[in-house]
Amino acid sequence: MEKKHPNLIKIGKRIRSIREKKGYSQEEFAAAAQLGRSYAGRVERGEQNISMQSLIQIALTLEVEIGELFPPLKELKIPYRKRLG
Repeated sequence: MEKKHPNLIKIGKRIRSIREKKGYSQEEFAAAAQLGRSYAGRVERGEQNISMQSLIQIALTLEVEIGELFPPLKELKIPYRKRLG
């Protein structure tokens, strides 16, 4: 199994926090955002690399600006890079 990237974990935690503040259960939220419940769970746990379209759906459902789903830049890390050769 591939290691979770810390950026995805942080974004997932922010999404979960906003969802909970808005009073959505995970199941209600997934249905409202037109996402599968298991997919939404993987996003919140940082196990799923999320598409831009899914981020837009999440932001619209939660009624927040897309930028609110991201932690401050200083908290993010450079993605892993595999060496060639």
